[in-house]
Amino acid sequence: MKSSSLNKIRNIGIISHIDAGKTTVSERFLYYTGEIHKLGEVHDGLATMDWMEQEQERGITITATSTTCFWKDLWINLIDTPGHIDFTIEVERSLRVLDGAVAIFSAVEGVQPQSESVWRQANRYQVPRICLINKMDRIGADHQAVLTQMTERLDARPVLMQLPVGEESDFVGVIDLVAMQQQLFSETDLGATVETTEIPVELQPEAKAARDVLVEAAADWDDELLDNFLEGREIVAERLLKALRRAVLACALSPVYLGSALRNKGIQPVLDAVGSLLPSPLDIPPVPAHHPESGHAEELRCDPTGPLCALAFKVLSDDGRKLTYLRIYSGSLKAGAVIYNSTRGCQERVARLFRMHSHKRERLDLAQAGDIVAATGLKEALTGDALCAPEHLLMLEGLQVAEPVVSLAVEPKRIQDRDKLGLSLEKLQWEDPTFRVREDEDTGQTILTGMGELHLDVVMTRLDREFGIAVNAGQPQVVYRETVTKPVAHQEVFERELDGKMHRGDVTLRLTPLKRGAGMHFVLPKDAETTLPEEICLALQETLQQISQSGALIGYPLVDIEIAVERLPYDAGTTSVLGIRAAVQKGMMEAIRAARPTLLEPVMGLEITVPNESSGKVLGSLQQKRGRVDGHEAQGVVDVIRASVPLSEMFGYMTELRSATQGRGTFTMEFSHYDLAPASALERFGFSQK
Repeated sequence: MKSSSLNKIRNIGIISHIDAGKTTVSERFLYYTGEIHKLGEVHDGLATMDWMEQEQERGITITATSTTCFWKDLWINLIDTPGHIDFTIEVERSLRVLDGAVAIFSAVEGVQPQSESVWRQANRYQVPRICLINKMDRIGADHQAVLTQMTERLDARPVLMQLPVGEESDFVGVIDLVAMQQQLFSETDLGATVETTEIPVELQPEAKAARDVLVEAAADWDDELLDNFLEGREIVAERLLKALRRAVLACALSPVYLGSALRNKGIQPVLDAVGSLLPSPLDIPPVPAHHPESGHAEELRCDPTGPLCALAFKVLSDDGRKLTYLRIYSGSLKAGAVIYNSTRGCQERVARLFRMHSHKRERLDLAQAGDIVAATGLKEALTGDALCAPEHLLMLEGLQVAEPVVSLAVEPKRIQDRDKLGLSLEKLQWEDPTFRVREDEDTGQTILTGMGELHLDVVMTRLDREFGIAVNAGQPQVVYRETVTKPVAHQEVFERELDGKMHRGDVTLRLTPLKRGAGMHFVLPKDAETTLPEEICLALQETLQQISQSGALIGYPLVDIEIAVERLPYDAGTTSVLGIRAAVQKGMMEAIRAARPTLLEPVMGLEITVPNESSGKVLGSLQQKRGRVDGHEAQGVVDVIRASVPLSEMFGYMTELRSATQGRGTFTMEFSHYDLAPASALERFGFSQK
């Protein structure tokens, strides 16, 4: 591995909606940088970054994959992320540790639902982005429409860095608006040769007008450039790129490039832009950290000589052992070192360090600040854990994990696999925080919960192929939420003698319904910390948290409720932890029953693309599914329908849509919100509707 200074490192990810071309672009990155010498295509199941057997079969990316490549004097750590909503955690944890991103949009479909989701995730972590409008060679390609959608749907400020040379199938190259040159990509060597020429005379007026728009956007970040622009002086390319870089690092501008990855056109300019516009580890703001016990705050700069601090952002089960991906923010880490997991409160030893090239490994002796590496030997680490030196404890902010919405019951087909099933599912939970496993108390069934049908289907296929456990599965079920509709106060007293000792608990609870999406709020007595022993306070809080997660009536989590503890009298002789837990549990049960409980069901946001002539059928079927149409837009020969539909109505919808559109319709969906469940669901679970 060649050495590289920190300012030459780029930790970037590729993000987009499914089928926009992320993996195809990644494959071209690796080919043009010399990391691979033969292009593999997604549709052939041969793409380097889609190494899992299921990814090759399904033609989609399931897990975020990292690799390293070199472009000119740049060292690029690249992560290719999934585009399907069921695997959104892979995007979330990748963006948490990346310094920059390349967002890809289809020139035909434009800004799609998952494009919006990943853009919001990048906004949350303040990740600077450049953009590629891919598939410029396709019929119906319209980059101007995509720019408009970026402004309207993403609230972004896109700036066009290139103009296309040729349209649709005649797309052969681009005009570079920074250098004011034409770039054509050779058909004879898979686009490796880029021919630079003067801009054709007929395209010069359009190019000059487009460059003026670009310079005007960059001038907001360079006063001298603005003066030169207003006075009509020439703007040199280097000055323009520096101003654009400042705007990109501030997440204020999104430079947009044009290309066709499948036809090997327009990729090298994007690689150049990664170096000239996206940040190095030295450019990102200091990472906030704090001492896990004292709370003392620190700001960590990217310094190999600083205190060690790293984030475990991804865990894989590799032949039954954990392979933990780390982003090192400060300090250095050696193979064999003893480190401290400040999230779990335990010491761990790093057995080996690797630089990953998709699923292949390159062994390392040392990793430093700015690196993204993988480690073995970390037995306790899970996604989101902070790792540091034992003598300098540090804690980092974790990740936001979406709540799973679909569940199904499974059982092994062979009796001898019963014990293996639990262990195998535990290993799969290491990898994916959005995948949950529980045992139904009434039936004893194993319940898997995930982000969607595809998510759970992938899990069951992995159980069969990787762990040798074939399972029978029930029908997918919706994961509801419990809430209340009426404020109520309830006092509960528990008093019982056990083993010669009196245990007592007395608590008065007040439940208040909150607006949708408010979550759970807990309010303890103002003087609780001063008048109650620590173990009583801790028992009270833990019991309330447990009940809110497991539900009080039928086992679904509670949401949108404020639980206030109005009274909790304490008697040193009789009030006990056991008494408080028992009083709170029974009191919550009674209070919820009196507060008119109800169920909330998950509602999904859909975007459906159908031929014009099929729109009527599709709209009619949405009405039958209790759906609400939020938008209907004609785009040439197809219509794009946006709607909100309860998840319970969406199982098997792909087959229904294909039937209604003669196989030409497609749809994507993502979780939108929770809303009141229908009367049929309430009746099925025994909720009173009075």
